[in-house]
Amino acid sequence: MSYTVTPIGYVRSCFKEKFAIPRQPLLAPAAQGCIELLPPYDQADAIAGLEDISHIWVIFLFHKTLEDTPRLKVRPPRLGGNKSIGVFASRATHRPNGIGQSAVRLERAEPGRLWISGIDLLDGTPVLDIKPYVPYADSLSMAHNAIADSAPTLITVSWQPNALQQAEQHAQRLQQPLIELIEQCLAQDPRPAYQQPTPERMYGVQFYDVQVRWRYLTLEQIEVIEVCLA
Repeated sequence: MSYTVTPIGYVRSCFKEKFAIPRQPLLAPAAQGCIELLPPYDQADAIAGLEDISHIWVIFLFHKTLEDTPRLKVRPPRLGGNKSIGVFASRATHRPNGIGQSAVRLERAEPGRLWISGIDLLDGTPVLDIKPYVPYADSLSMAHNAIADSAPTLITVSWQPNALQQAEQHAQRLQQPLIELIEQCLAQDPRPAYQQPTPERMYGVQFYDVQVRWRYLTLEQIEVIEVCLA
């Protein structure tokens, strides 16, 4: 038996490419975006009551990693990218049916748009459903996960003076917390876990309409080199 699902909306996000997106939601509070709802869910009736809710679950489609061949095992970054575990023991993007979920902060709701923050969602992500976060049921004090028992260790992010000045100018133009976004995302160490960086190697990613370039001074410190229009 097969089923067909239809998006109820699409994410408009600060993240324009998969690289450097936080690997879990709410790790970068400055990461902002909105869900543009499609008819008939773009009407006021569909969002009635959301004014009393601070966080929502976004059920979405990993539309950039859909595969025809099922994966039974994956290599999550949390285990260094070299150790395989069963797909159902991981939150890897390579999912059966490509379905993901993220708990995000709901900043405000208006007919046709939900403004959200703390996102880990790529621009253009199809949204399949939205559900309210229920604290007493969704936060389980007795739960444990030996694979990911705590948030990842953050690394230090420093700036070259000209890069910081560029970021300040773009943040003012965009009216967005760009500096905080860059620092929060890069502090998660976005490189592939198996890759050993060198100070000579440059990395880059696009946030909004700006390209951010950085290098690793050590495995524990990143230096932002440039922030320019993409």
